[in-house]
Amino acid sequence: MLVCLGNPISQALFSHQNKGYTGSHLRAVERRSRGMEFWIISVPLDKTSSQSLEELRLVTAKSGTASWSRFHIPDLKVGTLDVLLGLSDDLSQLDSFTEGVFGRSCQSWSELMEESAGNLQQSQNLKAEDLATHLNMFQWDRAKYPPVQPLKILTEIISKQVSLVDVELKSRRASFSQMKSRHRAFERKTEGRLQSHALSNIVRKEDLVLNSDYLVTLLVVVPRAAYTVWETTYESLSKFVVPRSSQKLAEDAEAGIFTVTLFKKVCAEFTANAKKHKFTVREYNPDEAEKQKQEMQQLASEKKELCRALKCWLKLNLSEIFVAWVHIKVLRTFIESVLRYGLPVNFQTLLLQPRQKRRNQLKQQLSSLFQHLEPAATVSKQEVLLDSSDGNSILQEHDSYICFPIRIQELDPR
Repeated sequence: MLVCLGNPISQALFSHQNKGYTGSHLRAVERRSRGMEFWIISVPLDKTSSQSLEELRLVTAKSGTASWSRFHIPDLKVGTLDVLLGLSDDLSQLDSFTEGVFGRSCQSWSELMEESAGNLQQSQNLKAEDLATHLNMFQWDRAKYPPVQPLKILTEIISKQVSLVDVELKSRRASFSQMKSRHRAFERKTEGRLQSHALSNIVRKEDLVLNSDYLVTLLVVVPRAAYTVWETTYESLSKFVVPRSSQKLAEDAEAGIFTVTLFKKVCAEFTANAKKHKFTVREYNPDEAEKQKQEMQQLASEKKELCRALKCWLKLNLSEIFVAWVHIKVLRTFIESVLRYGLPVNFQTLLLQPRQKRRNQLKQQLSSLFQHLEPAATVSKQEVLLDSSDGNSILQEHDSYICFPIRIQELDPR
């Protein structure tokens, strides 16, 4: 049987499985090399912690481990202990869900950047630095999330907002993916060997004899090594071949495609004799080719418009989902600070941006400066959880300070 004595907030803390400020979160951040990352840190507003914060400012400036600034959290309604404990778990799940939506939004933006390589105007661009500016200049959105509302209501508002964005994002990503697949299928027809290559983008109307009752223009694939043979034999492959009517329209590494004009009645004979020389007559219908060309142009136009609409939507909602995510982090910081440090609400927060490859050093500095917040140092004997069977103390393993990381993915794939 467990016996818990002392401050009820402290009691709840030690029985509460807090996922926000464990070392695993920071280790997860350390495994990610690209993008930008920030840590929201919370410590109690007491004399010792205030002195430690000043020391932190000096030591980070001297060692170059991080840049930091004050981070304002508004006065929020605390509510009951049961509500705080429930919301802590709910917000942990919402945090992970929102991070996933934000990640998929970033991925979609990067894919669009690749699609629009060289065609994206500077005014249309969105960078990780833009989101970092939002974070550095963060102010609680009182219009969207009124601080006078209970924490549970604020959580529900943000959850609904994120869910709506997620549904819309999935729908738009699916539509764009289908469009890309259709466009790619058409493109594949114009790629590859000339034996199977779509000819609509190669052949022009002026290359053909059209609307003639007697004459027709054939398109013949000739191996590169047989160009000379073609030039010297095509006029004799059947009767009624128009002299000097052959022109090369295109070629690849293996073959070229040539025109030849002849009477319609000898097409079968010409095709059979051409095959003996390994010349391949391609079937070609000008009307079908023109229809295919128009379909390709229409598809390209639709894809361009869908891409433009998705860019506009993402540019707005990627920022919106990021701001909502920061508000979730703020709610978690507030709730965990109350659970950890107790009432009345009296803590201070700051925003740290760790320098590249200095994360471990910064963690060591934080642990050293705020070691007085360790449970063994701050919890009295009456506040320790005792196992009556063997008398061993049971303290939840966590950092001495509250920390919630925020990672901003790289938005430009280049």
